[in-house]
Amino acid sequence: MSAAKPFWSGFHQGTKEFGSYITTLVNTILLSSVYLLGIGVTAIVAKIKKKNFLALKPASDKKSYWVDLNLKKEQKEKYYRQF
Repeated sequence: MSAAKPFWSGFHQGTKEFGSYITTLVNTILLSSVYLLGIGVTAIVAKIKKKNFLALKPASDKKSYWVDLNLKKEQKEKYYRQF
């Protein structure tokens, strides 16, 4: 009985380490593929269509990013969900 206890504790420790390595490997592969396919393909399509998701510079005729509230042209609800 004394020889079985170290065996099972070592077996338990080995399976924990193996599970940790497999988890790291699978997460790296899955997250990398999701990132490359999701973000990469979206970026390529956006560049082809010349879509700019972030307005990094204000329009050439304006000095700031401020948008005036114009309730005569746009409905009030549109301004509630700007982001």
